[in-house]
Amino acid sequence: MTALAVTRATLARVLRDRTALFFMVLLPVAIIVVIGVTVSGFDEFRIGLVPASQAGPVARELTADIQDAPGLRTRIYDTATDARTALRRAELDAVVLVPSGLDADVRAGHSVTVRVLVEPSGSAGHSAVTSVSAVVAEHAARLQAARFAQDETGGSFDGALALAHNAERASSPIAVRTETVNGRSDYLPLGYGYSTPTMLVLFVFINALAGGAAIVQTRRTGVYTRALAAPIAARTLVFGETVAYLALAVLQSLLLIGIGALAFNVSWGDPLAAGVLVAVWALVGTGAGVLAGAVFRTPEQVHAIGPALGIGMGMLGGCMWPLALVPGWLRAAGHAVPHAWAVDAWTTLLSQDGDLPSIMRDLAVLAGFAVVLLTCASLALRHRLITSPGE
Repeated sequence: MTALAVTRATLARVLRDRTALFFMVLLPVAIIVVIGVTVSGFDEFRIGLVPASQAGPVARELTADIQDAPGLRTRIYDTATDARTALRRAELDAVVLVPSGLDADVRAGHSVTVRVLVEPSGSAGHSAVTSVSAVVAEHAARLQAARFAQDETGGSFDGALALAHNAERASSPIAVRTETVNGRSDYLPLGYGYSTPTMLVLFVFINALAGGAAIVQTRRTGVYTRALAAPIAARTLVFGETVAYLALAVLQSLLLIGIGALAFNVSWGDPLAAGVLVAVWALVGTGAGVLAGAVFRTPEQVHAIGPALGIGMGMLGGCMWPLALVPGWLRAAGHAVPHAWAVDAWTTLLSQDGDLPSIMRDLAVLAGFAVVLLTCASLALRHRLITSPGE
């Protein structure tokens, strides 16, 4: 019960600290939002759309088709000049100019050209042309069907176009589904699916390191000295502090997982595998935090060195960018820190539909880090409490 009393006291002290709560909850969520928005949308082409100045039903329909097309993120511009300027500034991948005389030319049976502007050096622009061309071709096929219906029935073009729409809705088009057999991705999903797991790995570790300042402060204020004066063993204090920091790490992980799932619709993969990974990573962070509290002499040292060390290890371990993008030697160096193994495990779960057996190697390595850190932390803190509890 004494160890649990130490745990309760530590948890109460941390949860009353508004600064600690800011770094545990608000700051990670803010960074998740920023990074999630930054890395999202890479699978969409940015299209500037300039509607026809005198748009009829056909031109409006083409404009709507382009706006609704999957894979195209469109923005309407009033003039072609504004759209060209945005294209030159690399704000767009392509610009689509809807012809002003589109309706008249279609009704007259004339050929119509839809101009698409791209930068000569922009590879994304040329790929965007293919997507735009597919939308325009589908629209043209509908117009061709309407023209054929008009020739057969002798009615108006608008009536024939309505018949083409009805026939299109009534038909059952053949869908083509692409599936990669045994496909593997070395990248986390884009958007919030990328930022949330990596920020969980980063901030659980950083906050655990920063939390070591509370242990240092408790040592300096003589709390441990007074506790040891009672019939309380040093190992009991160490165990109580370790359980408290483990509970804080798990709590922060669960908060980030809940926020990611509810607010950002992040899928965390296999529940059992994700739960085990969260628990093992919490042990790693706990070991690092307690070790920092035992090694550093002042809280200022913890605050100055801990976050910098955590961020550096996070960058090296792939929390800021995928390790699949860096050279092989840097990827190998990154796996010298536990962050890389945690990110690898999340990548397996979220991008490769992995389960618990598929991440066992990553979990084993992380468990090894946790055992080493917790052992060193326990021995160091116990030695500090026995030899110099007030320092």
